[in-house]
Amino acid sequence: MGFWLSTVGLNRTGKSCRLRWVNYLHPDLKRGRMTAEEERLILELHEEWGN
Repeated sequence: MGFWLSTVGLNRTGKSCRLRWVNYLHPDLKRGRMTAEEERLILELHEEWGN
């Protein structure tokens, strides 16, 4: 297995694969700008709970 991985150049760890899935590949990942409602909710919750 190690020879195959070095041959194709895949040097990802399990952690890096998980992070790539969570941050880039997950089908439910919402891309683009936040809506006005989302921004309002963030400000409201920040006012209530702080940082």
